[in-house]
Amino acid sequence: MNAAIKLSLLASGTFLLTGLCTGVWKYQQMMSDPEGRSPVYVDIAHRAALLYSFAALVIAKLLEFNTQPLTLQLISSGAVYFFFVTALIAYIYHGIRKQTDNQFREHNVITTWGMYLLILGELGGFSVVFWGFISNVIL
Repeated sequence: MNAAIKLSLLASGTFLLTGLCTGVWKYQQMMSDPEGRSPVYVDIAHRAALLYSFAALVIAKLLEFNTQPLTLQLISSGAVYFFFVTALIAYIYHGIRKQTDNQFREHNVITTWGMYLLILGELGGFSVVFWGFISNVIL
């Protein structure tokens, strides 16, 4: 098992653990709220972490059949995980502040250039991993 696959499995486990912990947080918030609701970003953090854990497993499986150089595998998968983590941190931050409003209401450097970088990092990183799989297994 190469280092990129190990990184992916580590990311998957970490995201799953984060999803489970934010689930406890979500439950606590729901139990203490008169209407039985958690803050929007607590719910988003919980769901995103769970989804990211399975996305990391998909990437790990694709990397098993990837013949690209290990450095490229690490950079491309690492870029995806970096932006998953930054998104989760933002959701948790807004959840702690109990914000239920749209984080993109204010247009600033983070909500514009940060999103462009996130799109490039996630889509670009995954595309490189996926191409490595396609070029080895399909073509």
